[in-house]
Amino acid sequence: MNPLIKKRSLRRLKIICGQVHGLERMIENECYCIDLINQSLAIREALLSLEKLIMENHLATHVVEQIKAGQSKKAVKEVLSIYKFANR
Repeated sequence: MNPLIKKRSLRRLKIICGQVHGLERMIENECYCIDLINQSLAIREALLSLEKLIMENHLATHVVEQIKAGQSKKAVKEVLSIYKFANR
C-alpha cells in the first residue's frame, strides 16, 4: 500500500471510529432523531471518503501491476465488480 494513502486511510478510520462511538453515545442519551440521522450520514460520507482512498491505492498499485503482468481482464473484472456493488 502506498505509505501516504495508508497514513490517510488510518487517520480517516480513526475519525470514523470516533464518529461511531459518538453516535452510540447519542443513542444511549436518546438524542433527537434528526441529530442521530445527521451523525449517521456523516459516518457514511466518511466511509465513502475511505473507500475512495483505498480505490485510489488499488488503481495506482494493484491494477497497474496486473496490467503489466498481462492480467488486464482480472483488473477490469475486479473494478467493475466493486462499481456494480457500490451502485446497487
